[in-house]
Amino acid sequence: MKILHVGDIVGSPGRLIFSRVAGRLRREGEVDFIIANAENAAAGRGITPALADEILAAGANVITLGDHAWDQKELAPWIDREPRVLRPANFAPGCPGRGWYSVDTPEGRITVLQVVGRVFMPPADCPFRAADEILKRGDTGKIVIAEIHGEATSEKIAFGRYVEGRVSHVAGTHTHVQTADDCVLPKGTAYITDLGMTGPKDSVLGREIAPVIKKFLTGMPHKLDVATGDLCLEGVIVTVDPATGRATKIKRIRESA
Repeated sequence: MKILHVGDIVGSPGRLIFSRVAGRLRREGEVDFIIANAENAAAGRGITPALADEILAAGANVITLGDHAWDQKELAPWIDREPRVLRPANFAPGCPGRGWYSVDTPEGRITVLQVVGRVFMPPADCPFRAADEILKRGDTGKIVIAEIHGEATSEKIAFGRYVEGRVSHVAGTHTHVQTADDCVLPKGTAYITDLGMTGPKDSVLGREIAPVIKKFLTGMPHKLDVATGDLCLEGVIVTVDPATGRATKIKRIRESA
């Protein structure tokens, strides 16, 4: 079982390169299941129902979000109707949507769960305990994919080690910079601290360069439009043994159209 886990999709350039690359990888038989973080899909902030439908139609089996989940007002009243779009499981009780999703496939049940970190991030409940609550359900199947959307490297690494052996794969998102620490941990869990970004690489985290520099120089607010150049999809392809749920391989990818 080969699972493609895609780093943060940024704006229309990110959606375009995701559609091209993910579609090609699936057609060529390189991947069987696709998870995409898309919390920046709507002009760099949040996602709308229409854009979620677009990304699902382009090949994503599951979409994950993050701290920008509610930036587009249309999402909150809609998300309960689409279980394939996940907001972090450790958002406050009463938030719409859900933080995990299970789907039955020919290779067995796959469960995807997402949490958001708390270090240098907006307030949230404990991501470690939120993951525990999902993992102890008993109906997740053998293949479980976990995503932690967080800023701090230490928190992501600690979370990966905390769920090691209980999930097939753990990936971090949010920083938009792909890390080089992809590995299979001793208990059979594939891990990477951050998947990277899907969108314009000629940018500052997906935004036009000049306005970001001006903001740092002046401390004044500037309109930070999504950049358009050098499109790239970043993420990993994880190979999992469906019989055991253990990962056997993880490979970083950086693909242009």
